[in-house]
Amino acid sequence: MKVGCIGLGDIAQKAYLPVLGARPGIELHLQTRTPATLTRVADTLRVPEGRRHTDLDGLLAAGLDAAFVHAPTSVHPEIVTRLLEAGVPTYVDKPLAYELADSERLVRLAEERGVGLAVGFNRRYAPGYAQCADHPRDLILLQKNRVGLPEEPRTMILDDFIHVVDTLRFLVPGDVDDVSVRARVVDGLLHHVVLQLAGDGFTALGVMNRLSGSAEEILEVSGEDSKRQVLNLAEVVDHKGQPTVRRRGDWVPVARQRGIEQVVLAFLDAVAAGETPNARDALATHELCERVVQEVRRIGG
Repeated sequence: MKVGCIGLGDIAQKAYLPVLGARPGIELHLQTRTPATLTRVADTLRVPEGRRHTDLDGLLAAGLDAAFVHAPTSVHPEIVTRLLEAGVPTYVDKPLAYELADSERLVRLAEERGVGLAVGFNRRYAPGYAQCADHPRDLILLQKNRVGLPEEPRTMILDDFIHVVDTLRFLVPGDVDDVSVRARVVDGLLHHVVLQLAGDGFTALGVMNRLSGSAEEILEVSGEDSKRQVLNLAEVVDHKGQPTVRRRGDWVPVARQRGIEQVVLAFLDAVAAGETPNARDALATHELCERVVQEVRRIGG
């Protein structure tokens, strides 16, 4: 299977390329417009010269069976459009696009062409979070905080808070009938945002504080007088009487702990089996993010 990786930045190098490079039966092709980065990464992975590309035309000419897009979000619409029009099943590191209209167009194009399209919501595959889907969930609380990083609202919400939004959607045990947003915006920068989703018998809260003093991610699900807590995607604590702790094994790769290995292999296995991954559910997450963006803009004036 010929697989292209477009964009060789930090997330591609740390998380995705180690998985793709170790997968048997993959002929890996790399593409970036930065020759020095291309040479360094390709040399590290021992990718031969003929599979190194500095433009999308050259990559497409290789006759790809699938592609992974890790380029900056601003160029996703252009790159993904080219791939889908060429009939290449495509995995996009979230989000599809900054603007909802672009995301809608890409999903529609994939469906019209019958080409697979997937969005990298790896937390759905992270073992700790997947275990929370089997726990009673009357109340869900997810915090994803950072240090000293207030940011323009749309960028922050679509590039980062989208993980919180999608994880809440993944974990809620029923239909959402109430959505509310609170936020603090100072001089056009989003300091923190809180999303509440509620339905029959459950409430879900997603929190992001960019001035929290700590970089952390904490998920808690509780119900039936018990609670499961996941700390930084690595440590699972069950609370029912005496807490019990399950830590990530010493030899478990970070990509597996964070669900990246699993989501990559699920996409590749689907493509190999002739299936057509569909991004319609991922689009619902983008739609909810757009709702958050608009409400934050209203709050910020």
